Amino acid sequence: MLKGPFLSRDWIGAKSDYEKSKIVMIGLPFDGTCSYRPGSRFAPERLRLASWGLEDYSPVFKKHLEDVSFFDAGELEFPLGNTKASLDLIEENARQVYIDGKKFFGIGGEHLVTYPAVKACIEKYPDLKIVHFDAHTDLREDYLGEKLSHASVMRRIGELAGFHNIRQIGIRSGLQEEFNLMKEYGTLIHSPQELDVFKGEKIFLTIDIDVLDPSVVPGTGTPEAGGLSYTQLCEWVKYLKDFDIVGADVVELAPDYDKSEVSTAITAKVIRDVLMIL
Repeated sequence: MLKGPFLSRDWIGAKSDYEKSKIVMIGLPFDGTCSYRPGSRFAPERLRLASWGLEDYSPVFKKHLEDVSFFDAGELEFPLGNTKASLDLIEENARQVYIDGKKFFGIGGEHLVTYPAVKACIEKYPDLKIVHFDAHTDLREDYLGEKLSHASVMRRIGELAGFHNIRQIGIRSGLQEEFNLMKEYGTLIHSPQELDVFKGEKIFLTIDIDVLDPSVVPGTGTPEAGGLSYTQLCEWVKYLKDFDIVGADVVELAPDYDKSEVSTAITAKVIRDVLMIL
């Protein structure tokens, strides 16, 4: 019998027992509606490998990954070129996670993957609130006539959850009508304390990694100058630790645009931070 040890492709610290885990991590390698630079479909696998470069212990959260009860289910296999079938697969699997009484944690992939996950989450938590970190509004009615696009994902989510139930952080790019929509519903916020209206509510947290400045994470499909530092994002995530987050995702890393692999390493650390508060 072979004795190994053999390299694991699971996320560092993941549990081997689905039934006993409280969180289910699922890779979502989909970038079928990418509007600029494709390649986010390669992120989940690369992030798993990069996770082994992290320490198990977080000095910010004073917690070990081994203390987080999460199961790494691996990556969904999507029918290439079929957006609807891909989204249906995400929704079906996210729904099962919630039926099983667990929390969903998606690793993208482009930002459209959030939409079916939120659809499944709202079935269980109809009054769901959304906390959205991003460089872009993602509130277009459509992109080149396509309503299911990563450029319109928050518009579709707003139609599901109600725009008044969304808070957006880090936004610095979008159409004028999108900024008007944010102003109408007061979705754009600038300080963590503005999230206090969501205390005691069920929350889905979605982080588009391009919320970080491209000087920090150049490896993303649509880089936008003027973003947060990693430390600033970490402070926001830390503030959320006392909130009731029932689902989350981290999306839009496109690893091949950063040959140094720093973007992948930073995104892996953001994922570790989110695991600490789920």
